[in-house]
Amino acid sequence: MGTIRVEVAYARPERQLIVPVTLPAGSTVHEAVLQSGIMEQFPEIDLATQAMGIFGQGVKDPASHLLKEGDRVEIYRPLIIDPKQARADRARKG
Repeated sequence: MGTIRVEVAYARPERQLIVPVTLPAGSTVHEAVLQSGIMEQFPEIDLATQAMGIFGQGVKDPASHLLKEGDRVEIYRPLIIDPKQARADRARKG
């Protein structure tokens, strides 16, 4: 069956981490995050609720989305403010 190499990435404003992971071919996004150990570094990560994607493209079901060689799994933080609102606030401040 073979193996694949992927990366798992997570970032906070003050710190980011990219963890290389080798997995059996046919592994999922969810399995890569678990295998990476990244949740030990960032305990606020909640796999049940946090959005994830591959190279900036959201993944609807991380538990079933299969990975390919070289994929970068990204774990997204929740937005603090809606981007449209942030732009409007900046425009008002001039």
